[in-house]
Amino acid sequence: MRRVPLVLALLLALAAPHAAMAQDRPAPPPGQAEPPPMPAPRPWSALSADEKDILAPLAHDWDTFPPQRQSKMLDKAQRWRGLPPERRAEIRERIERWQHMTPEERAEARRNRQKFQDLSPEQRARLHDAFERFRNLPPAQRQALMDRWQSQSPEQRRDAVDHLGPNDALPPPPDDRRPPDHP
Repeated sequence: MRRVPLVLALLLALAAPHAAMAQDRPAPPPGQAEPPPMPAPRPWSALSADEKDILAPLAHDWDTFPPQRQSKMLDKAQRWRGLPPERRAEIRERIERWQHMTPEERAEARRNRQKFQDLSPEQRARLHDAFERFRNLPPAQRQALMDRWQSQSPEQRRDAVDHLGPNDALPPPPDDRRPPDHP
């Protein structure tokens, strides 16, 4: 769940070229409904101080965005206002991390996102469950798993992920019948 805001930011960044192409589409044939009118472009200088604060990571590119994308981003900024401060800080940290990634790291993140999207709902649920179990491990156990992962070559990591079983590298799901202080 923590990756959802980052994924949304990535989707918005990836959608920019498609939004620009959508503006060049011909009018629909007679008899079909007209698309809604295009919103007017809003230059960065016309945004409120609050909007500029929320959209600050986009300041450099804002004026190059098509009006539809600007409108969508302004809608998202409106929803942003309703988020608790901790959630906003978390999202900003993820956006900043994305901005500091190399093109190769971004490409890998996109590939991983696509792999996740290609999973069945059941596979996604199992992956989410495994992630939650990993996240809830004691710090020492979590660090041992991360160290083992870091010591592997990229090929070994890919092979491990491709052949990962439902319980590999993670403890079994909690058994509600066991007392919590017994492993």
